[in-house]
Amino acid sequence: MRTAVSARTEPSTEARPVTRLATRTPEGTSNIVLVLDDRVDETGVLWIRVRLAVLGKLNTGWVPRRALGGYGTVRTQLVVDLEALTATLLREGREIFRADIGVGEPSWPTPTGEFYIRNRLTGYASPMYGPIAFGTSARSRTLTDWPAGGFVGIHGTDQPDLLPGRVSHGCVRMRNADILRLARLMPVGTPVRIR
Repeated sequence: MRTAVSARTEPSTEARPVTRLATRTPEGTSNIVLVLDDRVDETGVLWIRVRLAVLGKLNTGWVPRRALGGYGTVRTQLVVDLEALTATLLREGREIFRADIGVGEPSWPTPTGEFYIRNRLTGYASPMYGPIAFGTSARSRTLTDWPAGGFVGIHGTDQPDLLPGRVSHGCVRMRNADILRLARLMPVGTPVRIR
């Protein structure tokens, strides 16, 4: 995001706001959005439909193009399979990575739906998250009191013996070697499907 702006239900300044988009994430990284569509309104303003990091059914909104920075292109998609307990990275539809994972326990389920990778985080003081974590646009419905409102991450672990399994508070856990390999292959902005 180049400038903070309200995302709206329709491509119009008169439409109801869905959420306010800041230029930085709660973790202090540049706030990026996943572009889904575009439309020019009756006054000639170009609006962009983007995926939002919000709870609820309405996880897309419209923002003026001028509020966004430069576009980046990704050719990857991460598919998280909650039944098979696997994460698969596709590049242009072809599998290039697969790993066993840990997902949310029944009382703290990993949310399903269409999301994207918002940021890449390193330097944790605790080994609990492993050497790297990816922040996603997915939000937990059950852990809303967590820092920044329960964002769901994809990260390493200091308990690899628990994988694969239903062992987390909603995040997707991988063995540290797997998350490091994924980090070499998956850029920020990658769409994520959790099913």
